[in-house]
Amino acid sequence: MRRLDVATKRGSVLNGVLFSEGPAETVVIAITGIHGNFYSNPFYVNIGQALNAAGIDFIYAQTSDAFNEIPTVNVTTGAREVIGSWNEDFHHTDEDIEAYLNYAVSSGYRWVILAGHSLGANKVIYYLSRHHSGPVTRFLLLSPANIKHLTNQVSPGERDMVKDYVARGHGQKKLPFALMGWVPCVADTAYQWLFDDVLDNVHVEQDGDFAQVAAIEHTGALLIGTYDRFTYGDPSGFLKNINDHMARPEANQLLFIERTGHTYQGKEQEVAEAIAVLVHSWEDECNDRPRV
Repeated sequence: MRRLDVATKRGSVLNGVLFSEGPAETVVIAITGIHGNFYSNPFYVNIGQALNAAGIDFIYAQTSDAFNEIPTVNVTTGAREVIGSWNEDFHHTDEDIEAYLNYAVSSGYRWVILAGHSLGANKVIYYLSRHHSGPVTRFLLLSPANIKHLTNQVSPGERDMVKDYVARGHGQKKLPFALMGWVPCVADTAYQWLFDDVLDNVHVEQDGDFAQVAAIEHTGALLIGTYDRFTYGDPSGFLKNINDHMARPEANQLLFIERTGHTYQGKEQEVAEAIAVLVHSWEDECNDRPRV
């Protein structure tokens, strides 16, 4: 296990961790969700260890919002900067994911599984809806984030304040309240959470906007805990509804982890082992495919 730093096109450096026990043909890249760091989501360690035991590499891939604030140095400008959930721009999703994919390609992996947990799953959906070729072999969506459920707790007054800040040109000014009660952020970031559909791509409602989901040409798997509280009481229906809007729903696999929630408390090892079995089965199916 070693630290992995990858640079984006804009020069910002993203921090990840590579789990590897030696030469491997397959790597699973897991895009984290908001504040989805090792401390809040310890299941990443279980996944990395389980995959390594199966001869598969694993990259825990932080994007800009794994922590609220991440001090770093921009490799393009040389300037110090602080990235994080406080000033994330969702429109950077493509280049954040590409930074990790570029590392995988340069490392010579034969198969690349692009995974994402929570908001990271929404980012994977956004990316794959726009990129139909390239190194990604399969996708793995872990508990996609129902953004409307998260933002429903933002009051009308707070929403009006966000709009007012942006309208008056103060989009990069930090708001006097924490968005959703736990995300201190600038107005531009809050505006994207509340009013932009960049990552608002999965829904409980059958008639929600699933345009991004429907545009994905890759196949893969979707996983969720049956106690996931961000789904209005129906995690299984939520996952099935997402898959029903895929271009090839019959080609995907759905995995339900019983009696656990959004971050798989108490079932971390079960999740890890299920993912290892799944990825190993994909390797068996793809053995005759050309190298990426």
